[in-house]
Amino acid sequence: MIVVGGVPSPWGEAAKGLFHVKNLSWYATRLAYDEPAQAKWAGVQSAPVVFWQDEPPLIEALQILDLTQRIAPDVDLVPEADATDIRALVARMAAPGGLGWQRRLQLVHGGMMGAEGFHPKVSQYLASKYGYSPERGEGAGAMVQAILGEMSATLADGRTYYFGDRLTAADIYAATFLGLFKPLPEDQCAMKPATRSAFETLDEATRAALDPALISHRDRIYAEALELPLAL
Repeated sequence: MIVVGGVPSPWGEAAKGLFHVKNLSWYATRLAYDEPAQAKWAGVQSAPVVFWQDEPPLIEALQILDLTQRIAPDVDLVPEADATDIRALVARMAAPGGLGWQRRLQLVHGGMMGAEGFHPKVSQYLASKYGYSPERGEGAGAMVQAILGEMSATLADGRTYYFGDRLTAADIYAATFLGLFKPLPEDQCAMKPATRSAFETLDEATRAALDPALISHRDRIYAEALELPLAL
């Protein structure tokens, strides 16, 4: 798997989480932004990208989830009874236009506008890569807040897991994507101060949408099921 190095990218951390819970061995190679041969090999200059035998590289979250289900079915993270809802929530977080995408645009917008968010140079790079415009940046916050609200509603009534009475892929993705709003402590996830500061940037509306239950769930899933400290 090609992974981002030095940054807890939630897409890659979720894929790592799937592999860990399913006890799948894998080999990591870091994304090299200045290496055209790697981009040609993967088909994209992005991460995560998962390679399995002679099959085409996998990029999308649901593709990677489906692969792990297929090659390690004994640890079922998409039980049939809730499969449609689990896949929908994973997509809502990890697909283009989802929570991670909108949060990235939100932080890019801050950097482009001279406010809190990504460093202006980082913002400029990501803006050109992910279709940023001021209009999209302005609207990203409302989308972030709406999706966080949907997640909170799904996790309502003191549920331990998003669906059913055991861990599913939705729990793993939710745990990793919450790091974009409240990173894990430094001893569990060491990162550059500028990155941590950007991820901790919350306007009032986003802070209000960040239900403490979402963070409590994240911490419990990491403690019970995922690897700590993170290896970046």
